[in-house]
Amino acid sequence: MSNIWLIVQREYLIRVRKKSFLIMSILGPILFGAILFVPALITVFASDEHKHIAVLDESGLFRNRFENTSTLTFTELSVGLDEAKAALKKKQYDGVLLIPDINLSEPKGFTYFSEESLAPVTKSTLERTIRQAIEELRMMRSGIRQEQLDSIRAQVDIATIKIGKEGEQESSSGAAMVVGYIGAFFIYIFIFLYGAQIMRGVMEEKTNRIVEVLICSVRPFDLMMGKIIGIGAVALTQFLIWVVLSIGITSAVSIAFGLDKVAEARTKGQIEQLRQNPEMENAIEISNAMAAIASINLPVTLAAFLFFFFAGYLMYGAMFAAIGAAVDSETDSQQFMLPITVPLIFAIISLSAVIANPNGQLAFWLSLIPFTAPVVMMARVPFTGANWELFVSMLILIASFISMVWVAARIYRVGILMYGKKPTYREIAKWLFYRA
Repeated sequence: MSNIWLIVQREYLIRVRKKSFLIMSILGPILFGAILFVPALITVFASDEHKHIAVLDESGLFRNRFENTSTLTFTELSVGLDEAKAALKKKQYDGVLLIPDINLSEPKGFTYFSEESLAPVTKSTLERTIRQAIEELRMMRSGIRQEQLDSIRAQVDIATIKIGKEGEQESSSGAAMVVGYIGAFFIYIFIFLYGAQIMRGVMEEKTNRIVEVLICSVRPFDLMMGKIIGIGAVALTQFLIWVVLSIGITSAVSIAFGLDKVAEARTKGQIEQLRQNPEMENAIEISNAMAAIASINLPVTLAAFLFFFFAGYLMYGAMFAAIGAAVDSETDSQQFMLPITVPLIFAIISLSAVIANPNGQLAFWLSLIPFTAPVVMMARVPFTGANWELFVSMLILIASFISMVWVAARIYRVGILMYGKKPTYREIAKWLFYRA
């Protein structure tokens, strides 16, 4: 046990002292936040581009139907199409929308002229405006007034209440989806990232013949376990740094967006008064999102994440270590990497189906298969909480981890001292039965 601890210390200290570790530990939350928010910001900034559109209504039915927005300005023309095109070429307008003299029963012939391609968002806005106008005109012809239709329509918002041993609790399927997907994605990334580090470390020691010196004083099993646990501790350290930095960034964002004011108003029951302030609209939306995340059973979710992170990493780390011991280069490792990576890739691909139906048969069986359970079960926990399926999945994963460590240790003790020969699956299978 003392030898394992010494190897754990060595593997841990070597990696945490690297500049790359410190840089990624600091930039990790920033990069991950950028992946989540930059596309939305780009969409917002891209949508700020203003368009001036001329509307040429030959039917006379759509007068004053097009309302100006922050990104679109409409001007109704009473000239011919040729004159409108001429104005377009002179850059007086960004586009010309032609509405022909249509039949309301079969409206056709709407055309948009522009020197540039029509953006999908703008196209959707124009189509929605025309469609709503046609629907209103049809209702007027049928004798139905707009006021009557508005009184018939109803807005429905279903509140979800989860009934458990703790009683009735409000839940949010949207927040559960986000938390489950992020947790599963983190486990997937960390297994691949640090599993590959184990494999490369073992191959490097093997090709440099360092392992021959280590084996003289350390058992192969101790060497393998020390390397797996040490690198796993590095992964955990980096994750904890990310958590602390994320909390700090979240606190700063809360103050910057005025979320503390929203929380105070929510406590005093003054949220409706706060809604009347347009400047607080974004803060209220962010506060609602954070409240939805808080409705999830976070202690159970965090405990499940730590368990599946460690158990999944240790199981896959043992397999990566066995591959590193069996081969002499990364090129030779490709044939053995496929059986390991396929279940993980399949698990991450199946996440959308699992989250869409977290209690379905696909989600259930993938949660019991140890090679997909760390990713799939993590995605289910925010929806299902702690139940018998979670504990059965944990027990199966523990048994699989122990079995995989035994198999990997048998391969490791033989392969770590073999050089210059590319092993086959059949030869590796024979290594399992070699006597120590």
